[in-house]
Amino acid sequence: MESGAFCIACGSPSPLTSQRLCEGCLRERTTFSQVPDRIQQYRCAKCSMHEVEKRWVRIEDEELGEVRLRENLNVVEGATGVSVDMVYQPIDDRTARLHVTIDGRLEGLEFSDNYEVLLQTSNAVCPSCTRKAGAYFEATMQLRSAGRRLDDDELKSLRGTLDELLDEVESDPMFFVTKEGPVTGGWDLQLGSKSLARTWARRLVKRYGGTVKETSTLVGMREGMEVTRLTLSYRKPAYGLGDVLRWKKNNWLVDSWQKDGPTLRRLDRNERTGATWRDMEKTSVACSLSNQRVVDVLNRDSSGAEVMNPEDFRVVTVALPYDDDGSSPSLRIAFIEDSWMALPGHARGN
Repeated sequence: MESGAFCIACGSPSPLTSQRLCEGCLRERTTFSQVPDRIQQYRCAKCSMHEVEKRWVRIEDEELGEVRLRENLNVVEGATGVSVDMVYQPIDDRTARLHVTIDGRLEGLEFSDNYEVLLQTSNAVCPSCTRKAGAYFEATMQLRSAGRRLDDDELKSLRGTLDELLDEVESDPMFFVTKEGPVTGGWDLQLGSKSLARTWARRLVKRYGGTVKETSTLVGMREGMEVTRLTLSYRKPAYGLGDVLRWKKNNWLVDSWQKDGPTLRRLDRNERTGATWRDMEKTSVACSLSNQRVVDVLNRDSSGAEVMNPEDFRVVTVALPYDDDGSSPSLRIAFIEDSWMALPGHARGN
């Protein structure tokens, strides 16, 4: 600042700020930070989610306090090195106190402000709970099996994949189940989101194979737009990965799932083939994975191995699978056509 300069507010001599104010006048005229004494927020009375930035989310108390402070804090333009420290103090279920300290610099001068902010919570109802209460749904998922009834274990396994999915994906207020329950041959669910239904269907096909049939039904109009409901019918195969099937007069191991059907591995020789779901309609399960056993090899030669029969604990001889390299101490065996048979793929963990 040039010699002879003075504060335009009180006439004090240098040093002055860039606005030609002395330190005292700058501090008197500057509100370094602003935070309201009270902050009002809303929490869903049914699911306890909070409204944050026009979305309803689950959030821990201290993180919520930081969010509310960030939403309501204003700092003077030109401030540098600003740091905010907050301590969250719960008072009761609806009220908390935020102890806030804000430090920073302006025009090379240190500033520090302290606040006590009352965070008050009011009840509301989020859109998700409103829709649930109104039995709202966008899609129906039907869980079925090809040509038979799904048993309780299968239903539990299939339904569990939806819970896995909901735990993994980003929270969405439309990802909810409106209604579910048993029906003849399977299980039906009404879901709040079409995208959730489609994502779940893809996961089911990838894990268990099978097919999905999708249909859409017009249910009305909203703001000039058609409103539709989706029905997805998932049909699980009557067999699973690792099951041994009787197909085209030979025994095959279900090896993997493809879009159009399973990939099969022949038991008696090194042959793989793909089949369509239609091709597999007349197959029968010779031995399911749950009925197969892993047994220790007692003795082995170039063509066979002695193992203990897991049913009566007698020693039996089984032919070695075509991929046996003599190094595995155990074999996976299946009881097929009144005798035990060793299965390929065990040594490689397949």
